[in-house]
Order: sequence, then C-alpha cells, then structure tokens
Amino acid sequence: MTSVPGVDHPEEQTEAEVTLTGRGVSVSSRVETVHDGFITVRPSVGEFVDQAVVRVGDAVEVFWKGEDTQRALPAEVTEVEQGAVIRWRMRATGPAETSQRRKAVRGRVAVPLEAEHGAVDLKGTTLDLSEAGLRAEFEGLGVPPEAGAKLLLAIHLEDGVVKTKAEVVRTHARGARWLMSIRFLEIQEKDQDRVRRRVFQALREERARKADDAPPGLRG
Repeated sequence: MTSVPGVDHPEEQTEAEVTLTGRGVSVSSRVETVHDGFITVRPSVGEFVDQAVVRVGDAVEVFWKGEDTQRALPAEVTEVEQGAVIRWRMRATGPAETSQRRKAVRGRVAVPLEAEHGAVDLKGTTLDLSEAGLRAEFEGLGVPPEAGAKLLLAIHLEDGVVKTKAEVVRTHARGARWLMSIRFLEIQEKDQDRVRRRVFQALREERARKADDAPPGLRG
C-alpha cells in the first residue's frame, strides 16, 4: 500500500470524518498521526457524552478532502483511548478511493421542530442541521425512541416548515431532556435546497461573528 499524504490517507493535523459502517453515525475528528497503515484521530464526541461511540473491532470509513476530490479509506478500530482526551486508533483495511458521497455541510442552526413518534408528539429545538439530518434537544415524554425508530419531522425554518420522514440514529437522555441524532429519509430535493441555504446562512453568520471578535490586527 502506498503512502502519499492527502491521497492514500489524510494528512496529519487536518480534519477527517469517521463513519461507522452500516450505523449511520459520523463523527468529525482531527488527525494526529499516520504511520505504517495506522491512523490516530481525536474525535469530537461531545454529543455522545457517557456513551461508547466506537469499539475495538468496529469497521469504519475515514473521509477527508483531497486536493480536488473527497477521498475515503476503509479501516478497523484497533484501540479506543478514553479520559480527558479521547483518541481512536485505526488500521487501514484497504486502499483509499475517490468517494462518490456528497458531503452534507452541517451548521449550528437553532430552530423549533416537532417529531411524531407513533402516538407521541415531541417538541424540541435543533442544535445543528444539514441536508442529511440534524441533532436536536427534545422535551422528554414517555420512553425515549431507540436507534432505528421512525419519525415524522416538522422543522420550522424562517421561510416555512420542512416536513420529512426520518430515523433516529442515537438518543441520549439527560433527565427530562433528550439529545437525539436523526437522519432524514425521503426528504424532497426542494426541501434539501432550503435546508442547505439555511445552513450556509448560519455558517456565514458564524464567520462574521468570529471576524468581529478577532483582535483588530487579525481581522481580514
């Protein structure tokens, strides 16, 4: 297996996304080291507090942005380091290839939403949003939906309501509050476009805030 940074594996000190094969869970991470077919990353797993996101032996895919394409590398988790700093060590199980997956851009968007789960209607607020899914906090009512549970969502964007079928990826109960990761099913293309526009608006606003907060000498 060759070892060209950015082509055969992500470069060190760059961003990569680790997706658990078949589970629909993707986690952003920072690549720390790449050596002899092994990749060590520091994942951003704040939304999965007190939960084991990956285990040794799990099959994953590592996605990163190449020079002009998105690349993907199959791998297996070989070590999970817990504590103040979380690290995952993975072993490449095949060659990297150009990924055909269109990466859904995610942004911090807080808008109200409802989720119909059987006979139960849940109310909540999104924490972040993409054209592929969202993360939201709900007011707990009854038994929390398990991974794989089907929902009917109504997301209240400023220009109107987006309605779509969806599936629960993960639920974490914090007393009377439920933190849920959800992916969309069969969302209409026009609604995907609306969500994408809202996400890019949020990213522009966030960049503007950071620019305003920067010291005068560092502002662009």
